[in-house]
Amino acid sequence: MFTQERRDNILKELNETGKVTVKSLSSKYGVTEDCIRKDLKGLENEGKLRRTYGGAILSQDYPLQRDVIDRRMIHVEEKRIIAEKAASMVKDGEAVFLDVSTTNIIVAKLLAEQHKKLIVVSNMIDILQALAVSSLITAVGTGGTMHRSINGFMGIAAAHAISKYSFDLAFIGSCGIDITDSTITTLGEEDGLTKKAAIDASRHKFVVMESEKFYYNECYKFAHFDDINGIISDRLPNREMQNALGKAGVELL
Repeated sequence: MFTQERRDNILKELNETGKVTVKSLSSKYGVTEDCIRKDLKGLENEGKLRRTYGGAILSQDYPLQRDVIDRRMIHVEEKRIIAEKAASMVKDGEAVFLDVSTTNIIVAKLLAEQHKKLIVVSNMIDILQALAVSSLITAVGTGGTMHRSINGFMGIAAAHAISKYSFDLAFIGSCGIDITDSTITTLGEEDGLTKKAAIDASRHKFVVMESEKFYYNECYKFAHFDDINGIISDRLPNREMQNALGKAGVELL
């Protein structure tokens, strides 16, 4: 296979899946990992992708559908695994923050099925609706500027409302992590401000994210590894990633 043909196929796979890894591409095309890295660098120079730790994601010129509505039916089983772990951590009588996250929608549904008296604050309307079926849960919305893409609230007003609480637990959504500087990322400043407010207002804070997000990141860094207690995922990352997170004191669940 010629170089250009392989690169075209890599780009096609990237547009279908949103990410690729050097290891899997090397195995798939029967070439060295260095060869794949050169392919990814070439495609990045053309503005068609952004290289990340161990692979690549689409560049902003080739955006994925990022609206929450578009992501609800993606990785459903992985999100269920994460949500069950998170919900099992919540104890009767606690105050909890559920951040904008399709995984946290499932967490909210699970909490609503449990016989626990809780105060749950969220900036996502879907989560508040899921909680409303339980007579034992006091569901509180943050208010603030409404963003249709997430069906919820982000920004200064939402962050201010969150800062007035003291949470036992916070489950924070993320678009990925950047191992090069030990940061946790999301799509933009307004979402980042809201997440940071929840972290600052909580005694125990956990990021909820699918395992694939260990290997790529987004543009806005809202927290460092040492700002959180742990990451809840559907499976553990590779050994190198585990070591990096372990050194920062991040628990992997």
